[in-house]
Order: sequence, then structure tokens, then C-alpha cells
Amino acid sequence: MTPEAEEHLDKARASLIKARGLLEVMDYSDEAARAAYLAGFHAAQALISERTGRIAKSHSGVRSTFARLVKDDPQVDRALVQFLGRAYRFKEVADYGTGPDAVVTTSEAQEIASAARFVDCIASLLS
Repeated sequence: MTPEAEEHLDKARASLIKARGLLEVMDYSDEAARAAYLAGFHAAQALISERTGRIAKSHSGVRSTFARLVKDDPQVDRALVQFLGRAYRFKEVADYGTGPDAVVTTSEAQEIASAARFVDCIASLLS
């Protein structure tokens, strides 16, 4: 694995730890879901970096490039590919949302489990 891919996986794992702490200790569901998304984002960047030698320059670029790279890979559950899109909405709410509808519920923040599966799947593909 390249050093760049490894750095992205390290960042993904750190984001997972942060997500769990934000939800379990602080009860900050919006920030926890945002950190879970970032865990997936960095794991996807690790795979993109490893397979293409490049880094996607935008969040949508990460999602589309990742989806293209794993499209026919039987080791990647389709639900995990969809995780990035679902979780990006939580990042948007945490970063930009205002008003009473701009919340991420505790049950939505449970995407942390999906993020952990996503990171584990990518780590397995790269090992």
C-alpha cells in the first residue's frame, strides 16, 4: 500500500474514533454523523489513490470515482457504495444546515456502524 493510501486509512480510522466519542460521550449526533462520513470519505480516497495514483478533488468526485472503481467488485457490498451518498447529507446538515429541520437524529447517526464496515472493507481490499 502506498504511503498516501495508508495516511487516508489512518485518517479514516481516527474519524471513526471521533464519531463514536461524539455520539456516545457528547451526544452530538450531527457531528458524529459528519465524522462518520469523513471516515468513509478518507477510506474511499485511500482506494482511489491506490488504484489510480490520484486523489479526487471534490466530495462528488470521490463518490463517483469510488463507485466507478468498485462497480464490478464482488467484495464491495452495494449498500456500502451507497453509504457515501447517504452520509454526505449528514455532513451538509452539520456544516450548513439551519432551522428546526437541520438536524441529524441519533438514529441517523448510527451510520457510524456503516462507516466502520466501509473502512474495514476498504482496508481489506488494500491489504
